[in-house]
Amino acid sequence: MGRSPLEDTAQPDLEPVLEGLYDEDCRTILTNLTEPMTANEIAETTDIPLSTTYRKLDVLTAAGLVAEGVEMRADGQHVSQYALSFDSVSIELSEEGEFVVELDEDPQSADERLATLWSAVREET
Repeated sequence: MGRSPLEDTAQPDLEPVLEGLYDEDCRTILTNLTEPMTANEIAETTDIPLSTTYRKLDVLTAAGLVAEGVEMRADGQHVSQYALSFDSVSIELSEEGEFVVELDEDPQSADERLATLWSAVREET
């Protein structure tokens, strides 16, 4: 369903990014996603119905604006957790006359992101 925060992906397509940024519920999710959260936490924080939250997370994940990971819980009931996958979005017109979308991400390396994820796992267990 979603992208791993550790995988390197190609730059996103224009239309899905614009769709995610244009949609009011998607923007509400993005502005409230200050730390990794589950869909239930996002729905509670934003007052968006849970079924709508899942649909909007699908839109945001497909656009590359949100990354989906797994929250490891000590009780073994692991859940999907969502986090912003960008710090800024830029749209430029190339010399060939095509729009190019760039998502500028946190400058952490893959090793640093992995270390952060493992720290979160250790805190949960």
